[in-house]
Amino acid sequence: MSVLSEVRVGTELPPLRLPAISRTTLALFAGASGDHNPIHIDLDVARSAGLDDVFAHGMLSMAYLGGLLTGWAPQERIRSLRVRFAAVTPVHGEPTCTGRVVALAGTVATVELAVTLADGTVTLTGEATVDLAPES
Repeated sequence: MSVLSEVRVGTELPPLRLPAISRTTLALFAGASGDHNPIHIDLDVARSAGLDDVFAHGMLSMAYLGGLLTGWAPQERIRSLRVRFAAVTPVHGEPTCTGRVVALAGTVATVELAVTLADGTVTLTGEATVDLAPES
């Protein structure tokens, strides 16, 4: 019996705790994503914008949420993923991705998602729909 067959409203996905965001992580994500906005990788640019330091790409946090979902359910079962960026993830921030099933409609679960830093700051909120039924 699949773990997905045991899902109920209130089921919590196993949290995805990530290491601190390093400058190397930001540089590698810039290259992988094609998003070379200097605000994410160049300290001088960040400071000229009035910031203390660079900060992570919002899409990096969204990618981490995708990893949370695909760690829980096969990719082909994810029907939708929507997010709202709520705060920046600073360099050295330690994000944790969480999810909780908030509704079931037939075999489709609605999962409430969040990315939270160690200090409690929520940087990303969202919702996904996941089909729990195996493909026939």
